[in-house]
Amino acid sequence: MNRRELLKRSAAAGFVAAAPFSMAAKRIAGLGGLAWIHGADSSRSAAAQNPLKPPKSGSIPVAYPLSRGVVDIDFTGPWAIFGSVMPPGGDMTSPFHQYSVAETKASLVTASGLTVVPDYTYETAPQPKVIVIPAQDSSEAMVQWIRKSSEGTDVTMSVCVGAFLLAKTGLLNGKSATTHHDAYKEFATQFPKVHVIHGVRFVDEGKLATSGGLAAGIDLAMHVVDRYFGRKLAEDTAYNLEYQGQGWKDPNSNAIYAQAPKGLTCPVCGMPSDSAKRITSIYKGKTYYFCEMGEVCKGKFDAAPDKYAEQT
Repeated sequence: MNRRELLKRSAAAGFVAAAPFSMAAKRIAGLGGLAWIHGADSSRSAAAQNPLKPPKSGSIPVAYPLSRGVVDIDFTGPWAIFGSVMPPGGDMTSPFHQYSVAETKASLVTASGLTVVPDYTYETAPQPKVIVIPAQDSSEAMVQWIRKSSEGTDVTMSVCVGAFLLAKTGLLNGKSATTHHDAYKEFATQFPKVHVIHGVRFVDEGKLATSGGLAAGIDLAMHVVDRYFGRKLAEDTAYNLEYQGQGWKDPNSNAIYAQAPKGLTCPVCGMPSDSAKRITSIYKGKTYYFCEMGEVCKGKFDAAPDKYAEQT
């Protein structure tokens, strides 16, 4: 199952959501001193002003809640970053202890066909200090585990449309967040209490953080390393990985995705309309064209046209 298919399934399950760009722009304008919005190196003061304290001894437990069809890069990207951190003078062992968590320990298959055997169940998993939530279908058990476990974390972070799962916990209410650019509109529609920020690699709210789509999760993981161990070690980690991306230093480098898509877009999810299918609805004399999810988005629109027509 690829990313777009995951978005389809998520929308069908009532899992996806987003806000008009004008609302996001107003929110950004009112953010004042939040350092991740301003400056060429806008994550620097955010990380320095809001550092995370590693333990004096032992490792930092990082948990990845997973289910069948999870998008690979959303968890393997951060896993590779955290697993590559090597503080100077150490024993060449990463200070992060990483493990996967699922409803059962039965093997599961990811979106690209990778087989994963979870390390723990929700009942047996140790308390994490970091939770990484990738894009995937969710269950009530997963939502409850994230909500409860987040009480003891230093940071709970989502990647891509994993933001929908984090938002389901209610923890993002009243806070700012981002997600994959194809899901901005649907995210804000489903979670109106969350302030959706367009065109950023990640949003850092202290104990909670969200990234843009897919590879943006790597930058958020780098930012978390920066918060724990400082810029020098984060840069050393990037250098050793030959990772030349600068998004972890400048969240605003995703600005290209702040632009609304050109041409016809779906009034429900904001994706480009499918010109081949031309699935439409007429409301108050205006014709609305839907995306490749067609009947799913049309069904949502027809059930509550005022909700979606107001945003177009």
